[in-house]
Amino acid sequence: MDINFLRIAATLASFAAFIGIVGWAWSRRRAQDFEAAGRLPLEQD
Repeated sequence: MDINFLRIAATLASFAAFIGIVGWAWSRRRAQDFEAAGRLPLEQD
């Protein structure tokens, strides 16, 4: 196992994590929570 294999594995793992985070952020289950968080700065006390 050489260094290039480790670099490829790290790149693929990072890409998979990125795709997972994007999928989590755009899921319909999270949309209501993010919508509420987006309105927080505009709400009065």
